[in-house]
Amino acid sequence: MAILTFLLIGWVLNWFKFERVFSQAFKELFNKEVSSASYYFLFFVIGVFGEIVLLIQGAYYDYFLQK
Repeated sequence: MAILTFLLIGWVLNWFKFERVFSQAFKELFNKEVSSASYYFLFFVIGVFGEIVLLIQGAYYDYFLQK
């Protein structure tokens, strides 16, 4: 669920041109061009780490035991 949440956040931020800010900042910091795929991949990776943290904390433990 965290993956979808962060992808949705990335999509909403894109409405406010955050993708441009991200691309420009990345270009200035690392002198590399990035695409919109990189922008969404970043939010995907953050969501994956969120899912891993929830798994380690045991948030899914009760969910799987009740089935």
